Amino acid sequence: MILNLALACLALLSIVLLIWQWLAARKFPLHKRITVHGTLPAVTLLKPLKGVEPATADCLRSWLRQDYPGTIQVLFAVASHADPVCELVTTLMKEHPGIDAELVVVEHLIGPNAKVSKLAELEQRAKHDVFVVSDADVRVPADFLQQVVSALGDSKVGLVNCFYRLANPSTLPMQWESIAINADFWSQVLQSRMLKPLDFALGAVMVTHRRHVQEIGGFKSLADCLADDYQLGHRIAKAGGKIALSEVVVECWDAPMSWRAVWKHQLRWARTIRVCQPIPYFFSILSNPLLWALIWVLAVPQRWSWITLIAAVILRAWISHDLQRRLNRSNHHAAFVGMTPLKDLLQVALWFFAFAGNTVEWRGRKFRLRADGTLEEVT
Repeated sequence: MILNLALACLALLSIVLLIWQWLAARKFPLHKRITVHGTLPAVTLLKPLKGVEPATADCLRSWLRQDYPGTIQVLFAVASHADPVCELVTTLMKEHPGIDAELVVVEHLIGPNAKVSKLAELEQRAKHDVFVVSDADVRVPADFLQQVVSALGDSKVGLVNCFYRLANPSTLPMQWESIAINADFWSQVLQSRMLKPLDFALGAVMVTHRRHVQEIGGFKSLADCLADDYQLGHRIAKAGGKIALSEVVVECWDAPMSWRAVWKHQLRWARTIRVCQPIPYFFSILSNPLLWALIWVLAVPQRWSWITLIAAVILRAWISHDLQRRLNRSNHHAAFVGMTPLKDLLQVALWFFAFAGNTVEWRGRKFRLRADGTLEEVT
């Protein structure tokens, strides 16, 4: 009876947490636009690059075609002249001769995080004091800079970031991953924000001021960190800056990925979150309704445990569909909802392996992840 009661409570608690997560997401004015008045400051876009994927050209063009009334400087950074993205960037700069753009080759790495090494060099070359940092695979709408930079006008705001969606889940494993990104991740962030103000940043796009970066020691201070985006937001928040969430959603366009590649990506992400927020990540297992309802059925197969399991599967699938529909503003990914049970069960394995090891693979290199979130390359 004690086991039955304990598992019933855990199953019901997980369903309550799921509904709370959904309600937190429903309250956020996703995709809302604000009317921008007055002048906007000059900005410098910092774009660390490596390699060329099928969508790289379109993603970079979206930044060069911004409807922004202020001055824009674009700094691209690569680690080698031999990188094929150099030719693409040169072509794009010729297509947009009116843009103040420059390609910078950063051959010297100041730490294991190659992206941060590039950012540290670009920081020195930036002409303007508003920095916009974004990944190479991010595509943005034409009014993006207007929306996010205007939010930085609040003197209390130290950094502005936004949610992102996986725009092209072209393989079966990517469709599984799209549930984690397009349904779970952003709603979990909003659920967390209901408990306390955000003290981290989402890395797809980050907008901040030069003085905030300098207050934490510049980008070079993040050279040994795996989660440089998390640490940038966390350190700015610790210094007193508010982390703001824009309502604009950007798109991430990834190259086709296999199960092995997606698993490595998710495991790296899980171990990163575990190191950055160990206690919240440990208790995150409680919000998996399928897991606890299934354990209840296996341990005590009775009428109410089966009803709870069926209800958990249906509710979880419906909420996953609704959250993806809201983020994507379409029903295009509705077919992936059937993979939700598989995603939740594999999430249990990811949760376990996040605590079972401290190594990650990143861009073909293997690192040991220290307790403070810094990296040590494994040779």
